[in-house]
Amino acid sequence: MSARGTIVAMESSSAASGGSTRREATRQKLYEAAVTLIAEQGFSATTVDEIAERAGVAKGTVYYNFASKSVLFEELLRHGVGLLAASLREAAEQTARDGGSRVDALDAMIRAGLVFIDRYPSFTQLYVAELWRTNRAWQSTLMVVRQQAVAVVEGVLREGVEQGEFSAEIDVPLTAAALVGMVLVAALDWKSFQPERSLDDVHAALSRLLQGRVSGRG
Repeated sequence: MSARGTIVAMESSSAASGGSTRREATRQKLYEAAVTLIAEQGFSATTVDEIAERAGVAKGTVYYNFASKSVLFEELLRHGVGLLAASLREAAEQTARDGGSRVDALDAMIRAGLVFIDRYPSFTQLYVAELWRTNRAWQSTLMVVRQQAVAVVEGVLREGVEQGEFSAEIDVPLTAAALVGMVLVAALDWKSFQPERSLDDVHAALSRLLQGRVSGRG
């Protein structure tokens, strides 16, 4: 999977809004270097020296910003998943402002998730891989940031149940996790094995699944 669209491209979502400081810019370069190298050769095989060299900074700069390679990766996960959650939240809120239903909000979040993964495939690949590991120092952090993204979907599902748009029998936490997982796995399959398909095509397929399995329509 290509490292195109790595996490550094996210500075437009964070640094541009608050004015990028020198340290923020350095941390972005380190995020980019880390996600690219780890995607290429794995976490254990990637050294701090390599991250520093790829980022174009001194090794001491890495330790100035992050106490260790593990801390750098932990913060990378927080940063990336935080931005994913923000994009899902904005999709739901925009749908509400436009007068759409909760199903429309879920559909908009599916598309927002696909857009995010299309831009940052290497980060997404790392994130999904780490979800299945149990021996990492950042496991508790990973669970927290995972819940951050899933909670956005849970909120829309709960509102739908309360308003009678969804069945009261829906298991909200499990359904939310299933929807997020569907987008992550389907998107990675798309990027790895069906790259000739367009984002619109993939979204349409997942949207049809949503309409039939969650809302009961169509």
